[in-house]
Amino acid sequence: MARRKRPLPFIENLEILDAGAEGKAVARYNERVVFVPFAAPGDVVDVQVYKKRRNYYEARIENIHSESDLRIKPECSHFGLCGGCKWQHLDYDAQKKFKQKQVKDSLDRIAKVPYPEVLPIIGAEKIFYYRNKLEFTFSNRRWLTDLDASKEDGGPADTNGLGFHLPGMFDKILDIEHCYLQADPSNNIRLAVKQYAIDNGLTFFNARTQEGLLRNIIIRNAVTGDLMVIVVFKYSDKKNIDGLMQFLSEEFPEISSLMYVVNEKLNDSITDQEPVLFKGEPYIMEEMPSPVEGGEPFKFKVGPLSFYQTNPEQAFQLYKTAYDFADFKGNELVYDLYTGTGTIASFVAKSVEKVIGVEYVEDAVADAKQNMALNGIENIEFYWGDMAKVLNDDFVSKHGKPDVLLTDPPRAGMHEKVVKQILTMAPEKIVYVSCNPATQARDVALLHEKYDIIKVQPVDMFPQTHHVENVILLHLR
Repeated sequence: MARRKRPLPFIENLEILDAGAEGKAVARYNERVVFVPFAAPGDVVDVQVYKKRRNYYEARIENIHSESDLRIKPECSHFGLCGGCKWQHLDYDAQKKFKQKQVKDSLDRIAKVPYPEVLPIIGAEKIFYYRNKLEFTFSNRRWLTDLDASKEDGGPADTNGLGFHLPGMFDKILDIEHCYLQADPSNNIRLAVKQYAIDNGLTFFNARTQEGLLRNIIIRNAVTGDLMVIVVFKYSDKKNIDGLMQFLSEEFPEISSLMYVVNEKLNDSITDQEPVLFKGEPYIMEEMPSPVEGGEPFKFKVGPLSFYQTNPEQAFQLYKTAYDFADFKGNELVYDLYTGTGTIASFVAKSVEKVIGVEYVEDAVADAKQNMALNGIENIEFYWGDMAKVLNDDFVSKHGKPDVLLTDPPRAGMHEKVVKQILTMAPEKIVYVSCNPATQARDVALLHEKYDIIKVQPVDMFPQTHHVENVILLHLR
């Protein structure tokens, strides 16, 4: 006879103690950690556990007895379902406080090395409408909320939607009415495209059956006012593709780069696809101020597949912090690891003798070289390949030992071989920019063999989320 599973506990009057990993709040119950999304430290709540592990529970709020002083009313009507802005219910000062704490906790618990007091986090002036890129997904299986009547009660006969994937669901889309992440005309474009598709009988994609014409729409804007729209279709249908693209061209004349992609693959990635230009330029121009007072701003060509920091105003604060930490004298050889499209390399190039940029994505290096030429920079050399293999003794022997090393790795941090090579090169200064304080702390612990932490500066790139960037300056002992 099969053993009957015990029901998962319902916990009453649980006090939320802290903000934790992945944007979930933290409580304790019977010596076990409880992770609760959309809760605020100081809340007292009833929760239903929906996942049980050896050391922790995951639970959802069923009732709030008393609200935290940190809790505010979220702006977005989709809050609680959409996974994009998990901290919108927290006062922005509280968000910054918990991000600062996240950096400090990572250094205390993971790095376990001496460090100076963490500098106050650099907050964002724009806490809404700060992103320059969003991707929306079409689906004929939109999520029906409590506000939707059933079909029997006169509710929607169709379930077409255009919005974001629900967390953990590859085939369900939350239909978005208004998103607070990207400035107009982003919302207007999305709503107009959806209505045009419905009015003209264009089919919305089904991720399970891989059927339907419309897959995704990507909207990119720039501080210059340039605007790029890319529509992704499942298959070639000239009449309907031309019809939708012509509609966008006429309805939104401010679009400076209008493109489409036919993606017949099983996944949504278009990095290996060839976008087709329908109208305008095959890129938009982005601009960033110079770190030097009175200096010419930097210009960057951003193509449909290019990477560029999604919060340009805060990207400047991040790079300016790295620049200030490096304290260049003008005669330095600088290595810029994980250089991407060469944004940081270009940012510092005019203040040093030479920059060597290393990147593992070949297309990014092509963009980096183009941006270097665009800004009249001649003292950067870019190389691409597996970082752990490219950055070896022969490479350093050929290009010279760096005086300053800049590194801005992906969330996984630096490969252990890369850290060992940095220790072998032993530059005087390392400026480590990170989007993940935990892996940064792990790498800093390894670098502590020869380096001391001199400064720590968190930067908030993504208000309304738990994500935080951090810059650490290390000096050779």
